Amino acid sequence: MNSELKAGETLTPRSWAAFVARTILGLIFFMAGFWKVFELGALRHAQGMFVEAYADTFLPAWSLWATGVAVPFVELACGTLMLVGWQRRIAALGLGGVLILVTFGHLLAEPLYVFTAHVIPRTLLLVIVLLLFEEDRLCLDGWRARRTAP
Repeated sequence: MNSELKAGETLTPRSWAAFVARTILGLIFFMAGFWKVFELGALRHAQGMFVEAYADTFLPAWSLWATGVAVPFVELACGTLMLVGWQRRIAALGLGGVLILVTFGHLLAEPLYVFTAHVIPRTLLLVIVLLLFEEDRLCLDGWRARRTAP
């Protein structure tokens, strides 16, 4: 079996929708992670967005530092994986974890937090990607599966 689409297999509107949603989601997290790692710096991100922001909560400082440093790398790595469509399940798990963590943090700081600016659009894109997971033909995972299929 070659790496091309099977004979008669076409790219449906659902496969294009999966591609577009996955690509946008990947770009959003890749760029956020890239900026946090290479422009701002993971330590500055941790200090400003986690340690200082949540210093007056019950969360221990070590957990704020660890999480604040890890999140940019998870965003960068999982955003890259999602962008190219390789290891999409692992990428979705990582990005979902970041979204849950961010939601928890915002709600901890402000229990009636209206999280429409970042969390909801990214979560909706992730849900769309997951719902259309099997329809995504334009990804490295799909290409590899077709290439190794008997």
